[in-house]
Amino acid sequence: MINQFASKAKPAAPKAPAFNFSFGNKQSVKLSDKAFEDFRQYIYELTGIYFQDNKKYLLESRLQKRINHLKLDSFEKYLEFLKFNLGRKEELKYLYEVITINETFFFRNQPQLDALVSTVVPELMKSPQKLNKSKLRIWSAASSSGEEAYSTAMILNEMIKPKYPNLKIEIIGTDINYQVVETAKNAVYKEYAIRNTPPYYLKKYFKHDSQGYHLDSSIKNMVSFKILNLFDQSAMRAMTSFDVIYCANVLIYFDVQSKMKVVSNLYNSLIKGGSLFIGYSETLHGISKAFKLVSYPKTIGYKKE
Repeated sequence: MINQFASKAKPAAPKAPAFNFSFGNKQSVKLSDKAFEDFRQYIYELTGIYFQDNKKYLLESRLQKRINHLKLDSFEKYLEFLKFNLGRKEELKYLYEVITINETFFFRNQPQLDALVSTVVPELMKSPQKLNKSKLRIWSAASSSGEEAYSTAMILNEMIKPKYPNLKIEIIGTDINYQVVETAKNAVYKEYAIRNTPPYYLKKYFKHDSQGYHLDSSIKNMVSFKILNLFDQSAMRAMTSFDVIYCANVLIYFDVQSKMKVVSNLYNSLIKGGSLFIGYSETLHGISKAFKLVSYPKTIGYKKE
């Protein structure tokens, strides 16, 4: 392979040069233990996400592309950039992209959707605790690219709207990751995202072309999306009066103290009698005693009493 950047002059002696095999001017720098600890603490303070010691290499590899993009020569310089540079607010968008995992698909948790339409919403509409029975407010926290929120919209449109034709349904999806929120707003999906979608919903609510599967505007219009950090206390105070909150596969990335903080905020965001659904592998045991555990067929939920 010819090194195009080598000098054209002949070397004084036939000594092999020490090549730096970098591609596209990309450099590979190492994350020291001290820098890892500093980054871990910084990310934790911002988001509540805690990188265990065995995730050092993962964090190193994910941050590397931002270091290359900014043409920085160390992780320490990147942390300084995040803390003190004028462009730090914009850069935080990219930091959140590389530290979060966004794997989801439509109708990922069918038992929760079944519980929503068969039990949760009908009980809410009968409950004397629910003062505003003309509106149903649902929040998909950590909504990623929108599949959970849109799945909820589709099933409510089919199963709840006919029973309560005057009910206004408001669904809000939030995520810390700017890129996935934009994907959610566009509502165009690949094969992976729709693989679990029942044929009826796929046929009725999607159109397929070379770009992917386009969600019907009737469902898109039922959901709004915005950026939100669940660890941001002031932003969370603005999220109020929800009847149902989904917060699936988020708590697993937090330590106990962060879980307590986030769950407490979610509790405050619910109306009295409202329900919280979390992921299959998650539990509120040892995190909060404020909720009542409720069993549904093939799933569980938590109710604010």
